[in-house]
Amino acid sequence: KTPGDFAPEIVDVLKTFATQSALAIHNAHLFRELEAKSRLLEAATRVFASGGYGGASVDQIAAEAGFSKGAFYSNFETKEAIFLELLGRHKAREVEQLNAILADDGSAESMLSALDRWLDVLNVDANWSLLAAELQLHALRSPAFASAYKALNDDHEQQLAGLIAKLFQRAGKALPAKASELAILMMALAHGLALQRAERPTQSDPFGKLIKLVLQSLLKSAARR
Repeated sequence: KTPGDFAPEIVDVLKTFATQSALAIHNAHLFRELEAKSRLLEAATRVFASGGYGGASVDQIAAEAGFSKGAFYSNFETKEAIFLELLGRHKAREVEQLNAILADDGSAESMLSALDRWLDVLNVDANWSLLAAELQLHALRSPAFASAYKALNDDHEQQLAGLIAKLFQRAGKALPAKASELAILMMALAHGLALQRAERPTQSDPFGKLIKLVLQSLLKSAARR
C-alpha cells in the first residue's frame, strides 16, 4: 500500500500500540528509578543506624546499596537530603500512629493503653531518637537543613500536643502547662533517654517505661477541670 492508504481502524490500532509502548518504556524506567531510590534509602537506614549521621558518608551509602556514587547523586542531592527523606517517612509513620490513638473514642484509660503500646514500639526503635538528637545539633550548624528539619519536627510536635490535650480532657484534668510545651517535654525526654541508653548499653532499658511514668504522674497530679 502507498503511504496514507491504511484503513482508519488500522491507523488507530497502530497509534494505540505506539502509545502503549511508550508508556511501557516510561513505566519501566520509572520502576528502575523507584527501585534504586528504595535500595539507597534502605542502605542509608543501615549506615545511619550503625555509624550515626556524622559518621556516615555518601560513599558508604552508595556502596551499601550496590551503586556508584553517581547513582546516589542521581536520586539525592546531598547526604542531608536522603536523611531528611528517611526522617520524614519515619515521622509520618509516627504521626499516623498518633492519629490512630487520637481517633480512639474511649476513656482516658483506653487512650493510655494505646499510648503505652505506641511507646513500646518507640522503645524498640530508639535508634531514631538517638539520630534525632544528633540531627538537632546539626540543625544548629546548618540553617538550610534547620528549615526542613523544623518543618518535620513541628508537624510531629503538633500531633503529640493534640494527643496530650485530648488525654487530659478525657481524664477530666486541667493541663498543668500548654499542650505544646508538654509535647516538647516528652520529645526532649525521649531524646535524652536515647542518649543515656547509648551510654549504658548493658543496663536494663527504661526508655518507654520512664516516659509513661512521667505522663501518668502529670495526669495524677493535675487539678480537676
